[in-house]
Amino acid sequence: MEYKKLAEMAVEAKSSSHPPYSNFHVGAALLTDEEKVIIGGNIETSSYSLTICAERVAVFKAFSEGERKFKAIAIASDAPGFCPPCGACRQVMLDLCGDIDIVMVNNKNEIKALRLSQMLPYPFGDNELQ
Repeated sequence: MEYKKLAEMAVEAKSSSHPPYSNFHVGAALLTDEEKVIIGGNIETSSYSLTICAERVAVFKAFSEGERKFKAIAIASDAPGFCPPCGACRQVMLDLCGDIDIVMVNNKNEIKALRLSQMLPYPFGDNELQ
């Protein structure tokens, strides 16, 4: 799948978000190795620390559906700049998805893609637990 199409799906996924406090809509579209796309939107609670980002919604949804191999995730917000995943999402994606492509989409539908390893150059992972 072309990343442009994946980015469009992330933009559409913003409609599934629930940000009643920040009004910051984020959508994510996670691409599996078999070209299946799982979407997610951020979900806020009044206790911000219990809020879950769109990226983690998509990853956890994919895992709950039995998916285990991934190629990329697209992330879209209404911001004029590119919305990178937060540190918690980067760690979850590293642990559950591996070194996938991160495709960021700004509010002009421009795309910027990086490998997760470029965004998390010194990760804590499996090797540190042995």
